[in-house]
Amino acid sequence: MKWITSAPINDEKYMPKKGIIKKRSYTKIKEGWGKIKLENFNFQLIKSYFKNSDNSASFQVVSDRTINDIDFEELFMFVDRTNSKIGQQYLYSRLLTIDLNYDFSEQERLIEFFRQDEEGRIRIQQQLSRLSKHEAYYLSSLFQSEYMKKPKWFWIIPTLSILTVLSLALTLFFPKLLFAFVLLVVINLFFHYSNKKNIYIYTDSVPQLLLLIKTAKEILKTHPDGSVSESLKSLEAQKRGMAIFSIESKSDSDIGIIIWSVLEYLKIVLLIEPIIVFRTLKKLEDKRNDISNLFKYIGRIDASISIASLRSSLNNFCKPEVSEEQILSFDGIYHPLIANCVANTFGGGKKSILLTGSNMSGKTTFIRTVAINVLCAQTINTCFAEKFALKPMQLYSAIRITDDLMSDKSYYFEEVLAIKQMIDESRRDSYKLFLLDEIFKGTNTVERIAAGKAVLSYIGRGNNLVFVSTHDIELTELLKDTYELYHFTETVENSSILFDYKLKRGSLATRNAIRILELNGYPKEVTNEAKEISRKLLPLTTPSLTN
Repeated sequence: MKWITSAPINDEKYMPKKGIIKKRSYTKIKEGWGKIKLENFNFQLIKSYFKNSDNSASFQVVSDRTINDIDFEELFMFVDRTNSKIGQQYLYSRLLTIDLNYDFSEQERLIEFFRQDEEGRIRIQQQLSRLSKHEAYYLSSLFQSEYMKKPKWFWIIPTLSILTVLSLALTLFFPKLLFAFVLLVVINLFFHYSNKKNIYIYTDSVPQLLLLIKTAKEILKTHPDGSVSESLKSLEAQKRGMAIFSIESKSDSDIGIIIWSVLEYLKIVLLIEPIIVFRTLKKLEDKRNDISNLFKYIGRIDASISIASLRSSLNNFCKPEVSEEQILSFDGIYHPLIANCVANTFGGGKKSILLTGSNMSGKTTFIRTVAINVLCAQTINTCFAEKFALKPMQLYSAIRITDDLMSDKSYYFEEVLAIKQMIDESRRDSYKLFLLDEIFKGTNTVERIAAGKAVLSYIGRGNNLVFVSTHDIELTELLKDTYELYHFTETVENSSILFDYKLKRGSLATRNAIRILELNGYPKEVTNEAKEISRKLLPLTTPSLTN
């Protein structure tokens, strides 16, 4: 077909349909590099692989509380640049599993390849896109879920198949047996269509396994892996049986309808489908490890592409320095989801951190920023900072706590449970980072300060680092010997409140809460009375706690 090769490369009307689709796919992938996905995220299916994985041997699996505290789903939507649903599920799991034995060298080798060879990377992305349909989410069930078992009465299926063929053959010699043949076909019809529901259970997953095999086979040509190659060979031997799970499609042409009808009739007479279905399921059950091996191989490839794309979109990023010497330090750290986020620097040290500052000054955002970077440093080897160094550490948080109306638990009780977990964890050997925002704000001032001081002193011992924000200035005096003091502040200029969102050493020297009320038009009698009461209360609080 010389006319294809001689056609202008940019003139799609001269290209065959397959060529047009491939060209558009190439253009879409190339233009999408370094950009956020514009699609819906079905987190119920995305996290299914993670939820069903055995991560008990990991250093830490991030808790649901921390997932909520750091707005993890929004973070994931920003980080995720994968091409396949498998890669998406693998990346989700990777981000929530801190594994100290995970070797990032393979990830970095892949990222360097994708950075240097754009054409090679796009070809792999095109292969991965085969697994981008919704059905691919169910592929992990083939090695994480139980398979359907053959019923005890299944022996009747091959028996009926043999009797049907035998009766048909004998009608040539004994025409009266035609009635028996017709009766057997009617019985087979019942079993054939009853078995369809067994096929439909796997019509989302097994056809995707065929695509997984095809995709892995192509990618292995440029990124060989001996173990994956062996798994691929093992699964390819089962391809013929798996084909029956593909969704049946009827051709619109008369010939296609005739061929489909003939095949369907043969399957009814011989009861092929139920026999092949359970035989194939039994073989696939024995191949769980091979399916898992291919899944993780494709997941690693796609996740590495996603991280490479993410890094290319960032003005500043770094790979963390993991050391037993440096507990935690960073330069130019920022929150990736905040446009034009002000970066901050922390020199590190052995003491925990107590943060003070007014509302909206940046305390909570800073704590979340630290949490996100500590997490990403240990899961995808990428930090949103100019420089980031840390000791391997587990991550626990109590930032966004709400009333649990369904179980009738108050805000304070929920906070008590969250901090009790931190107390329990603080006694274990591994290094911990505890992140708290406004400790015990669900109770009265005196008890809040007293309980807060006691808890923070306790969990700050040993192999633990605490970042806590508070409005209670009294805590700075009570904890100044065991905690480093930092603060965020604001300035009031020309009836405006200006925040610089910069982390500063020392305790907060100014109070602007009542001044902010004045700027927002509160009546003078309200603000004047507030000032007077404030002057009377301030000298009383701290001494009463130190006695």
